[in-house]
Amino acid sequence: MAQIQAQPWRDLPPTAAEVLAPGLPALAEEIIEAISEGVPEYVLPLEGAFGRGLRRGVEQALRRFLDLFGTKGDEADPRREIYVELGRGELRAGRPLEALLAAYRLGARVAWRRQAAEGEAAGLDPQTLYLLAESIFAYIDEISAESVEGYALEQAAAAGEAQRRRRRLARLLVQDPPADPAAIEAAAADAGWALPDTVAVVVARTDQADALALRLGQGVIAADDAAGAFALVPDPDAPGRRAQLEVALGDAEAALGPSGPHASAPTSAQRARAALGLGAGEGLVVADDHRLDLLLAADRPLARDLATARLAPLEAETDASRVRLTETLAAWLDQQGRTERVAEALKVHPQTVRYRVSRLRDLFGDALDDPGARLELSLALTAVRDSVRL
Repeated sequence: MAQIQAQPWRDLPPTAAEVLAPGLPALAEEIIEAISEGVPEYVLPLEGAFGRGLRRGVEQALRRFLDLFGTKGDEADPRREIYVELGRGELRAGRPLEALLAAYRLGARVAWRRQAAEGEAAGLDPQTLYLLAESIFAYIDEISAESVEGYALEQAAAAGEAQRRRRRLARLLVQDPPADPAAIEAAAADAGWALPDTVAVVVARTDQADALALRLGQGVIAADDAAGAFALVPDPDAPGRRAQLEVALGDAEAALGPSGPHASAPTSAQRARAALGLGAGEGLVVADDHRLDLLLAADRPLARDLATARLAPLEAETDASRVRLTETLAAWLDQQGRTERVAEALKVHPQTVRYRVSRLRDLFGDALDDPGARLELSLALTAVRDSVRL
């Protein structure tokens, strides 16, 4: 069995091209008429830019085909861009690529029928006519591939443009100071993103913003951030949404800011960034669960100064005594002075608690009975607990 050549026109004699060349104008018209009648998407008159492009494509395709007779056809051909552009145009026009490919196949049948008749009338031998048929359909496969490439390129460009618009919108929504509402609405319309009633920002240590948006679910938009990437999550308080986010993020270092109207997105982003440092490998950190930590982290030197000043009476204690008294003070404040509960929290005898509290009163005096001082002591203990982060 004879092997089918990838480029059968190599074996066609250039003299066959000379025989077929005079019939090209009439053949081009016949192909265009057949396409307008035989391809449903092109039943309307082929007018405007597309009509001109298709007519030019048919004419160029026929001339280019004859030029290949007897050649290797390996050199770059600038005319291939015509078919790449036709593929791009199909996507822009909202038509399926199959319509253009069907037009190519129909054109190939018309070309074979007419050129076979012309070749036979001119006395071309049967072997040349068989090779002509093979060449026509191989050539159609080639220009079809060029249009498929153009269609794919346009798809990629459209997807890239959509992503760029969404990234621009995401940055606009978290901008501080906030962007003009009219500018946000215009950018949302341009990006095809319906502004949600509520939104929250997730910040994650990753350089893959688009992948982060895909992982977090439909409707999420994202962009690069100084901390890595951030994403805006619509309707973050929906049932099961928190669990979905945690599963999607897995072990990634990430933080979730508070939810609110889209106008509050800058605040949500700011809190999520601040909370990101509180994770310590714990998975998703929820800013609303760490308000006190975030408050202290907002002015770290002040938090350290407060801890140093308020807990100064413990400095003279031995290391072991300082640890015991600090734990007791924290539990005593948490349990509002209830001895039994403090003992239970520390897993010690109530009498031990009474002894330690007596020692604390010796050290702190009236501060243990002053509401303002107790609040500062609680903040100081939190700052000490979070001293590594602060």
